[in-house]
Amino acid sequence: MVTGRVARRIAGIAVIGLVLLVAITLALPVPLWRTGRQPVHPLALQPGSRFIAAAPRIWIDTDAGCGASERTDPDDCFAILMLASGRGVHVAGISTVFGNVAREVSDATVRELLSRIAEARTAPAVHAGAPGPLAGDATAPQPAHAALRGALARESLVIVALGPLTNVAAALRDRPDLQRRVARVIAVMGRRPGHLFHPAEGAGGAMLFGHGPVFRDLNFVSDPAAAAAVVRMQIPLVLVPYDAARGIEITGADLDRMQARGGAAAWIAERSRGWLEFWRADIGRNGFHPFDLVAAAAVKRPDLVRCADVDVRVGGDHRFTWPFREAPALLAAPRADAGLSVAMAAGPATYCPEVAADLRGWLVAELLGPGSGGPSPPSSR
Repeated sequence: MVTGRVARRIAGIAVIGLVLLVAITLALPVPLWRTGRQPVHPLALQPGSRFIAAAPRIWIDTDAGCGASERTDPDDCFAILMLASGRGVHVAGISTVFGNVAREVSDATVRELLSRIAEARTAPAVHAGAPGPLAGDATAPQPAHAALRGALARESLVIVALGPLTNVAAALRDRPDLQRRVARVIAVMGRRPGHLFHPAEGAGGAMLFGHGPVFRDLNFVSDPAAAAAVVRMQIPLVLVPYDAARGIEITGADLDRMQARGGAAAWIAERSRGWLEFWRADIGRNGFHPFDLVAAAAVKRPDLVRCADVDVRVGGDHRFTWPFREAPALLAAPRADAGLSVAMAAGPATYCPEVAADLRGWLVAELLGPGSGGPSPPSSR
């Protein structure tokens, strides 16, 4: 009979062996593990201007935290700053939602940012939205829901969703008349089947031999039911996934230029320092990917993003093993792809996973332009 001490020793050796096996496995230079992207059918990507028309009137829905902690990204504030510049688009209103932070934090953050933008121009109104995920018919009405319905009743608009789709789903549920007034929803979410997002890819180290951390599709996983509801509404849907921002980094030098700019740009730059340090120390990159800012670019410069028509579904990703395959995901595949089975919801969408090489330069110029909420930069002549 094996004594308890021997059994514990055997178990300890087994655990150590398993840890070593995992460590050795992670250290192997396997491209699939490094990138987190299993092979998929390629998309026929074209300039986004072939899919996305001009958007003169927009509504922004945001879960902005913008530096509320060192692990809270500032991307929403970058996007709001650019879209609220008054150049090219008119922001009819902004609604706040839970997600990256609590709804109360996002509401206070957006109001603080807009108070600084208002020093240079008239800022749009802010409306408090959902404090939690969609819960069937029990979702409590919020000021944002009535405000969004009122804005749509007056005129068609584009909804730029930088957080979970809870406010959009709640406001438009049982209102097919208003659903038809939505020109499109541009949402920061979605991925290809079998894909994960590893921002450490190519960084040469950092966490888990360069494999991590793995970013969740946060805006989707915060409220899958809301995303499924919007997909079922068959509203024109544009998905700008994390992948679209892979080739763009906001660096310390960019933040220094924004800081020198003053006004709202400097306020955002200061609140971005902790997030930049997280990317440097834990991810191993020189800058951070501005996910929401790329989605905002799809509004103002769709010619600088690359898109394709796809079918999307909300359901499990069966390219992963159990239990990961059971978690809901918003998956995009080429039209009529037999491997994309129907689950909670399915429908057509436009998927924009790449950008043009010159997008970064245009974005930085926009952030430092007259819309930054500070004085104009000195002439270089």
